[in-house]
Amino acid sequence: MKISIHQISRLQGHNGSIYTLARGLKEDSFYSSGGDGWVVEWHRNQPDGHLIAKTDQKIYSIASFPNHGLIAAGNMEGGLHWIDIEKKENIKNVAHHEQGIFSILQWNENTAISGGGMGRITKWDLGKLQVTESLHLTNTSIRSLAKKDGRLIAGSSDNGIYILDEDLEILRHVEDAHDNSVFSVVPYPDRDIIVSGGRDAQLKHWDAGLQVISQQNAHWYTINDIKFSPDGRIFATASRDKTIRLWKSVDFTLLKEINTIKHGCHINSVNCLLWLDNQTLVSASDDRSIIIWKIEIEA
Repeated sequence: MKISIHQISRLQGHNGSIYTLARGLKEDSFYSSGGDGWVVEWHRNQPDGHLIAKTDQKIYSIASFPNHGLIAAGNMEGGLHWIDIEKKENIKNVAHHEQGIFSILQWNENTAISGGGMGRITKWDLGKLQVTESLHLTNTSIRSLAKKDGRLIAGSSDNGIYILDEDLEILRHVEDAHDNSVFSVVPYPDRDIIVSGGRDAQLKHWDAGLQVISQQNAHWYTINDIKFSPDGRIFATASRDKTIRLWKSVDFTLLKEINTIKHGCHINSVNCLLWLDNQTLVSASDDRSIIIWKIEIEA
């Protein structure tokens, strides 16, 4: 498998580090947020972003809920901002978590789930924008949430990985899954495998019973994010070492490194990733920029 990398564009406008990306309402659009507290909408072929909302706090996580016309943004103090996309305004703020909200996802049509500091996982009613259920899972931060086949997967700063059912009951838990905080846990789209990464720069693959099936020294420093391409053929990792690496899903082998010298990659930590389609990868960084990449694969 041969991969070629081309930088399509570099988007600038944020006044702080960019920590999070989320899909937009259209196929070519997405949202970003970070240290400046802004939520910005971007389009693939347009150089300028559009400010959707402002907050007074750093934003660590965002998620979009198109069917409800909402964006949820989690701030550094554990507050959740609900933003009306059409009105472009913050319609409700809820001080719920402590010490930051690091992950938000849509659980089903009417439910969102957030994870934050002090180890709390919370379900939200997307119609009422209210808490429906909350679990104190651990005493450290929930850093990453993902879902697969009706199960919730959580990575935590206690170095562990958890699998929970739809009622937030723990089904499986592995202590010391990594040497430090687990920043990203992602299920394979077509296999019963979980891939994880974190502060120890290790990339690990786990089977359904949370037994390690592969372990690699994947980066020089922290792995901040892991994202699969929509077709599942490859996945990308983002790191504090300023690089993005592309991996072959079927056998976990490294295919390509995107770095500053060869490709004009970011000059600071790469914090988050988003695939718009199988050939379009978006990355965002502490350098306050967003880069859109074209990833071409030849079999």
